[in-house]
Amino acid sequence: MLEIRSAADLDRAFQAAVRERANALVALDDLLIFTERERIVALAASWSLPAISDWSHFPLAGGLMSYGVDFRSMNKHALTCVDEILKGAKPADLPVEQPTKFELVINLKTAKALGLTIPPSLLARADQIIE
Repeated sequence: MLEIRSAADLDRAFQAAVRERANALVALDDLLIFTERERIVALAASWSLPAISDWSHFPLAGGLMSYGVDFRSMNKHALTCVDEILKGAKPADLPVEQPTKFELVINLKTAKALGLTIPPSLLARADQIIE
């Protein structure tokens, strides 16, 4: 695991990953990772590292794939909770809930550039395929 605290750490982190013979990159959900996703994807591509994340913005920026919470669904549900509160419900009385909808996004263009073949069974499960 490589830690980055600022965008200035990215080049050093990728050099360390390659030196340690990393086979792939898993980018965790963090504001820095989100804001620097295009640079991270470009660095991963330059080092031929498949990059995955749990944010769908990652493969949209050129990463290999993502699997994570469907934020549109979560936001829609959050609006329902706000509506209930505005109608008088006490926030403490609303149930604590976990996400129930997840999405898989696969970037086939990136897979091809990396020389990877995505199994048909995984493609069949994808919510979005970028070609």
